[in-house]
Amino acid sequence: MEGSSGLGDLVVALGLMAALEGALYAAAPGFMKQVLSRAAEVPDTILRRGGLAALVLGVVIVWAVRG
Repeated sequence: MEGSSGLGDLVVALGLMAALEGALYAAAPGFMKQVLSRAAEVPDTILRRGGLAALVLGVVIVWAVRG
């Protein structure tokens, strides 16, 4: 994947995301169940706003680091 840096970066980012999420489930499965059950009770608009905020933050971080 050396020729396609963007695709390689995407695969690395997805792998890192999966590793971090897996670590949370492995370290604290009860806590993660609580988080997921609480998330089901949150209104869609709040979840959407939080998701958009995370999206913007992620893009800003990548842009700042990768320039």
